Amino acid sequence: MLNINDIRKQFHVLDQQVYGKPLVYLDNAATTQKPLCVIERERDYYLHENCNIHRGVHYLSQKATEAYEHARQTVANFIHAKEAKEIIFTRGTTESLNLLATAFEHLISLDCFVPRNDAKRQTEMKVLVTAIEHHSNLVPWQQMVQRHQGQLLVVPMDDKGVLDIEQYEKMLKEGPKVVSIAHISNVLGTINPIKQMIAMAHQYDIPVVIDGAQSIAHHPIDVQDLDCDFFVFSGHKMYAPMGIGGLYGKAEWLEKLPPYQFGGEMVDTVSFEKTTFNVLPYKFEAGTPNVGAALGLETAIQFLQNLDRKAVEEHETQLLQSAIQQLSEIDDIRFIGEAEQRSGLVSFIIDGIHPYDLGTIIDKMGVAVRTGHHCAEPVMTHFDIPGTVRASFALYNTLEEVEIFTKAVKKAAMMLR
Repeated sequence: MLNINDIRKQFHVLDQQVYGKPLVYLDNAATTQKPLCVIERERDYYLHENCNIHRGVHYLSQKATEAYEHARQTVANFIHAKEAKEIIFTRGTTESLNLLATAFEHLISLDCFVPRNDAKRQTEMKVLVTAIEHHSNLVPWQQMVQRHQGQLLVVPMDDKGVLDIEQYEKMLKEGPKVVSIAHISNVLGTINPIKQMIAMAHQYDIPVVIDGAQSIAHHPIDVQDLDCDFFVFSGHKMYAPMGIGGLYGKAEWLEKLPPYQFGGEMVDTVSFEKTTFNVLPYKFEAGTPNVGAALGLETAIQFLQNLDRKAVEEHETQLLQSAIQQLSEIDDIRFIGEAEQRSGLVSFIIDGIHPYDLGTIIDKMGVAVRTGHHCAEPVMTHFDIPGTVRASFALYNTLEEVEIFTKAVKKAAMMLR
């Protein structure tokens, strides 16, 4: 059993009022709040351990280096990576995906880049994504293929927000160089069948990237069991600081890919004539890293590991189901995303009411939600809507907060009609 009251004591930001109302924070898909232990760990680093890591022979540098590499091992253990060197620290999911798109482009461009008049070869630079992707898992790949007159293959979805797996298999036969899929949609809450999709892609020897930004805080991740080639995530969506995240990659793939950025740390030897690069994971970590945030990420992981993850899942599922049930009582409401397998959030519109207006009014009642297209404009285009209201849940939310939220929506809807 989770003791939600004890958990909430770790999150001081929740213990405040906005506009004279108790804060109900339901914007967790955008960013989660940080427990006191995470804040204190980052603060403690700057108070007592602050130093640039690696290469330093003095005490503080060695202490900070040891802590940083221990954090890397903690991340590896958390997602069940085979080795710590398979974990690359990045600023988050977006940087991880840009790293991969850039590195893959350099890896395969020599085979794909041909004169513009060679129409047969121009479409060989293909990448497969899905119709539910966040812009961060769409635009980098889109720009990559466009630079080489290639093609972005997009797996369609139905009006419930479920991917068409038959079409996915047909697209695999078209020979994409990479498949990149969101584990959970940040708009729809749809949980994609990624283990099945990974296995299908591997039948055609196609590497698979999994965007785990919306899943890692809610569900246990085992990258070896999934057999994904890459898994990316952001710390700030799992109770860790902003500006830190990770990229898991199978060692054999990371060895193949060229560096993403150049500078200190990622080099082995440098002369004016030639540069050789460092071993994994360092060849992808140019420059001074965000050590304090990495230690905060480790502490956030430890915070999660000290909880009953199954109980967390059950609690968050209960919050979601309660929200859907109560919102369903509102006339003219339309849920955007109704997959049988979904997690973490509910997204909706009310006919005749702009999502921004609804969100603005319930904010004055102390309820924080997200409105807009949620960096997923193609999803909005599919449903022919300007945006949605999205309420997203975390382990510190309560059923009482869900009730406050749904009552606020009902009241706002009455005011706006």
